[in-house]
Amino acid sequence: MTKEKKDLESATFGAGCFWCVEAIFQELKGVDKVVSGYMGGKEKSTYKQVCTGETGHAEVCQISYDPTVISFKELLEVFWQVHDPTTLNRQGADVGTQYRSVIFYNNNEQKELAEALKKKLNESGAWDNPIITEISAAATFYPAENYHQDYFNNNSQQPYCTFVIKPKQEKFKKAFKDKLKQK
Repeated sequence: MTKEKKDLESATFGAGCFWCVEAIFQELKGVDKVVSGYMGGKEKSTYKQVCTGETGHAEVCQISYDPTVISFKELLEVFWQVHDPTTLNRQGADVGTQYRSVIFYNNNEQKELAEALKKKLNESGAWDNPIITEISAAATFYPAENYHQDYFNNNSQQPYCTFVIKPKQEKFKKAFKDKLKQK
């Protein structure tokens, strides 16, 4: 018996380029769908507009997941591990406010979990610098253009995919092998 779509919950994360985030979260058991898009700005924008850094949007992925298979807390644990949450408005060579580290929460439970885990990680000294990840209420989600969807799977031989996404994905698969979908 398949899970009814209405029983799925949603999480929205920005952790640099949405192609990287999408490629990671698509691999997790319990994740039904990952859509690349934009959130945080005031109006619908195109990729070209978002790249200016002037729209207020972050590149994000909206993740539909089955909470009976994977919890929001588990999604957060992956989120914290697959990017550097201590760098302001950048991930690697991707620089600008659109690449900021951000969690857009959908309810108080998500907000409290995100804040508690951020505090715990900061206190643990897991990173040399403080975590600067923004934790904000979810706003309107604008799906990115079709060519951005499922990008890594459709373009795995592109240089960015080969040199940036693939190494992140391989590291992720080693760290979270018990949470991966069966192929």
